[in-house]
Amino acid sequence: MTAVTSTPVTVSPPSSLHRWRKADPVLILSVLWCALAVLVAAAAPLLAPYDPSQTDILAAAQGPSAQHWFGTDAVGRDIFSRVVYGARLSLLGPVLVVVIATAAGTALAIAAVWFGGWFDRLLTRVLDIAFAFPPLLLAVLSVVLFGPGLTAPVVALAVAYTPYIARVVRSAALRERHLPYIESCTLAGLSGPRICVRHILPNVLPLVRAQAVTSLGSSLLDLGAISFVGLGIQPPNAEWGLMVSDGRTALLNGSPQESLAAGFMIIITVVAFNMLGERLAERAEARA
Repeated sequence: MTAVTSTPVTVSPPSSLHRWRKADPVLILSVLWCALAVLVAAAAPLLAPYDPSQTDILAAAQGPSAQHWFGTDAVGRDIFSRVVYGARLSLLGPVLVVVIATAAGTALAIAAVWFGGWFDRLLTRVLDIAFAFPPLLLAVLSVVLFGPGLTAPVVALAVAYTPYIARVVRSAALRERHLPYIESCTLAGLSGPRICVRHILPNVLPLVRAQAVTSLGSSLLDLGAISFVGLGIQPPNAEWGLMVSDGRTALLNGSPQESLAAGFMIIITVVAFNMLGERLAERAEARA
């Protein structure tokens, strides 16, 4: 009888091309667009061919051409240059809103979960009340009190977004708070702040990151709407929401390039942030 010998089969790890094909195309496109928007904002002086505030009445309301890729607005300013420079203020405001709201909401939520009792109940009631105030309403009221610009709407939206982030983080932190390893850390003599910072926070950080990215898209849309109605960034500064507003008259006169260019940037960037936030949230939930 002949013995049958088997040849061992070695399985090679998947190649980078195979991993790329299995990757989520929505996630890849969202990351690429968000990174591109940030790079454009950072390199605006290098990318813009003209001064965004430079006017030329003789070249007013021109369509796209080799000299002006996106055309010119009603006073002859280069729309492409204004879109590129507009990325700075259009992204700066949402980043400030999200940084402030995320820091405040995360700190409040983890503290409420750790201390529990009356502090947790009080925070829950405050969050319920805060949800009754729309973010745009708070932003408009802040502008009425402190004047138009970037500071007042950013602070108001940061206050309005804090409850949303705090509620999401509280749910995740509450789940972590009752896991056995937290009790083990307590029995080992670790202090409450150290447990929160070294153990609870890192475990809820993926969900915090997902919520922050999603909030970037929402705050960009809110700040753009505030500038659109004339309560945010003021002329002659370049900002996407303000550009949509400035191009309304030209749009009715058959020159829609300014409103279309700025509106396209707002829509695509908001969608990219939302899609990226959803994918990060799905991964955070799967990890949890």
